[in-house]
Amino acid sequence: MSVNKLTSIQNEIQLKIKNYNILDLKPTIIAVGKTYPLSNIMPLIEHGHMHYGENKVQEAINKWTEIKVKNRKIILHLIGRLQTNKVKSAIKIFDYIHSLDNEKLAKKIADEQIKQKKNIKIFIQVNIGDENHKTGINKENIFSFYKFCKDLKLNIIGTMCIPPKEGLSKNYFMEMDRINKELGLEDLSMGMSNDYLEAVCNNATFLRIGSKIFGERS
Repeated sequence: MSVNKLTSIQNEIQLKIKNYNILDLKPTIIAVGKTYPLSNIMPLIEHGHMHYGENKVQEAINKWTEIKVKNRKIILHLIGRLQTNKVKSAIKIFDYIHSLDNEKLAKKIADEQIKQKKNIKIFIQVNIGDENHKTGINKENIFSFYKFCKDLKLNIIGTMCIPPKEGLSKNYFMEMDRINKELGLEDLSMGMSNDYLEAVCNNATFLRIGSKIFGERS
């Protein structure tokens, strides 16, 4: 069932790309497996899908450590908030971090990468809606924070956002696309199960889709 849903989503995306004449765009679908057991995810792995997302470090370790050893093509994305005390474990298991949102965390990642001799691909999370209850760098500070990260030699490949639930995602995605281009970054992590097609129209390169693939969470 999940394979059929993934295929349907891929077809939708390709049609949207064709209609908008953005043929150079090849977005990657991150199948978000948070709270779903590995048994729900295995059909996708067997189908050949390799990009998966988790919100919590410990859940990822419990779920993915063994299977990542068996299948080294699997690419794991941390899409939830990362606490500094979890950085060591996160760098061991994840290939991408989508939620860098403060200087202390940036320093911790930089130090730990040297120790582990790894070079994680990182997105800066932007608080695009200026929401007090959400983490992320304010738009006004994004350029100085990006420079701070580059000075630490972090591999910043793009920006990420979670737009406000109320209102149109389109406006926030357009703004994210503008910010990303001004930073000169190639990758843009935005769009979830309810708005991934709108994200595609605004040059998202990574789409974080969970319930639309695996079904509603209990």
